[in-house]
Amino acid sequence: MIFLFRSFIDFIKRDERWLLHTVLFLVLCYVVLSVLVVMMSTTSLDTGITLELQEDHSPGLDRLMNIISWFASIPGALFTMGLAALGFLWLKKKTEAVFILAPVLVVPIVSVIKRIVDRARPTADLVRVVRDFNHESFPSGHVVFYTVLFGTLTYLMYRHKDIPNVVRGLVSLLSITLILSVPFSRMYLGAHWFTDVMAGFFLGCILLIGLILWYDRIKAKRGISWY
Repeated sequence: MIFLFRSFIDFIKRDERWLLHTVLFLVLCYVVLSVLVVMMSTTSLDTGITLELQEDHSPGLDRLMNIISWFASIPGALFTMGLAALGFLWLKKKTEAVFILAPVLVVPIVSVIKRIVDRARPTADLVRVVRDFNHESFPSGHVVFYTVLFGTLTYLMYRHKDIPNVVRGLVSLLSITLILSVPFSRMYLGAHWFTDVMAGFFLGCILLIGLILWYDRIKAKRGISWY
């Protein structure tokens, strides 16, 4: 999975046409989901997938899913970004220490979209709601944040080959695992619908690509090229 991520990033960045096509595809997927949600507040696909995920619920699984989602809470996000920033500072990588804090910029973007779409959260009469949430549902802020933060962290691990391979591998593996597991966590907890998390993933990928291009442009201005 890590190898595929690295290969894909290299491929689309070497060919600007593929980069453009990838972004357009992600935008199209996000727009289609947005229109679907505006036209149909809740679909049978949404409820069906959530009920299927919740079928074998247990207190232990509840705790695990809450742990997976914790990294986008205020304490979890501050801890994760702070720890990563300190790690890069320790390695004398000041640009990366600052850059790893950039994913916090997705918060106001997601907040504005949520208010515009104004989709209600899953309710207890439709699915099992482990915890009540007050904010709007579409898109999933957790999924957007995880995709951008942990995607950025994975990219930085890939590019900085001077970091020990064990550290790079473990950080990348954990990051990709969290990106892939948080959508299931949000649906299992009754916090989001399937269309919420998919839209969050597409939006997160768009923002992640923008962040990576921004980072590489900064490095290029300093005479550093990855290719």
